[in-house]
Amino acid sequence: MSTASSKLAIDGGTPAVTQPLPPMFPGGMRIGAEEEASVVEVLRSKRLFRYYGPNPGESKVALFEQAFAKLMGVPYSAALSSGTASLMCGLAGLGVGPGDEVIVPAYTWIATASAVVAMGAVPIIAEVDESLTLDPLDVERKISPYTRAIAVVHMRGGPSRMAELQAIAQKHNLKILEDVAQAAGASYQGKRLGTIGDAGAFSLQFNKIITSGEGGVVITSDQKVYDRVLMYNDVVGGTRNNIPTEEILPGINFRMGELAGAVALVQLQRLDDLLTTMRQNKRTLTASMADVARQKGFTFRDIPDVEGDAAISLIFFAPTAAQADTVKKALNAEGVGTSVLYYPERSDYHIYRHWAPILNKRTWSERGGPWRTHGREVEYAPDMCPRSLDLLGRAVQIDVSPELSGSQIEEVAEALNKVLGSL
Repeated sequence: MSTASSKLAIDGGTPAVTQPLPPMFPGGMRIGAEEEASVVEVLRSKRLFRYYGPNPGESKVALFEQAFAKLMGVPYSAALSSGTASLMCGLAGLGVGPGDEVIVPAYTWIATASAVVAMGAVPIIAEVDESLTLDPLDVERKISPYTRAIAVVHMRGGPSRMAELQAIAQKHNLKILEDVAQAAGASYQGKRLGTIGDAGAFSLQFNKIITSGEGGVVITSDQKVYDRVLMYNDVVGGTRNNIPTEEILPGINFRMGELAGAVALVQLQRLDDLLTTMRQNKRTLTASMADVARQKGFTFRDIPDVEGDAAISLIFFAPTAAQADTVKKALNAEGVGTSVLYYPERSDYHIYRHWAPILNKRTWSERGGPWRTHGREVEYAPDMCPRSLDLLGRAVQIDVSPELSGSQIEEVAEALNKVLGSL
């Protein structure tokens, strides 16, 4: 491994990484003959819709739901068309609607907040802490008489502080929807994420750990929540699932198609191996840079359950935002794709400050929208979560691909030590 005196590539030295690193599409990069065969089977059957076709046969979507529920350890699973659909169906399942408030983290993809708005409720933005997930102390500060639920987002594969958040929810009689879009298969204290709260919402979009291109899943252990998800997910979900006529609610169509189900069913079988590989890669990289990081005043992201981390990314905090930017540029020059999670001037829908449609309370009709009819005035401001902005502005992220070879891991480790050691 190079010493700290090695000349940085950004200053004209030789880059540590000699070959391009693999893109961060964990499940997507492992699509192969099995997925192809599963899709071809559906095409040949001409049964593209889960409920019927010209020939009888098992539904790939139904098989995927059964397998997903079994892997997660819950009785109920519903496959949907997208991660956002899973959030909306999860909120509908929990009874969130007009007049309600849902606490969401300052750091999450805007879909978490947009799904709340789509259900007629008002998102209340709370700080994240060094875990880059919800700060339980700020969550409790943000609770009002209108609060109905907490959307707990396990960002960048790391589990949130579920014990503290569960205690708060129980104290105030609130529901918890776990947004597990970036952490499928990860866990907290031995329980898979998505099974701890009242419902869990997953995404199968192409960037996610496993993928069907687009897709989503809602899981729950509560049959009433499940029944509501089925009704919201399908305009005839009530009759299809033998829900009493007097209990049927109006729904919309967020059903997963059979082609997506065919891919998802195979991808699910790859999940645990992907997690095992990413966890080992992250442990190796973290250990390789721990000493120099400590010496230079860098700290690692706090993971509430290290063993349960999906390990899709390695994130560490620089002492200042300027140093984070310096490290990012130097690592990029070394051939290590690196990002700083927040720049004030760069629009990024992962950061609440850039959620213009939410902060400006834009609605589809002049007289509509949850803010027009809410029982109290809710104000947003770009600087309303200063702790989150500070942390994100100092956060340096490196993707941890399961496709990294042993030699590539060594080169990334060399680059990290070379750059941090030069500071």
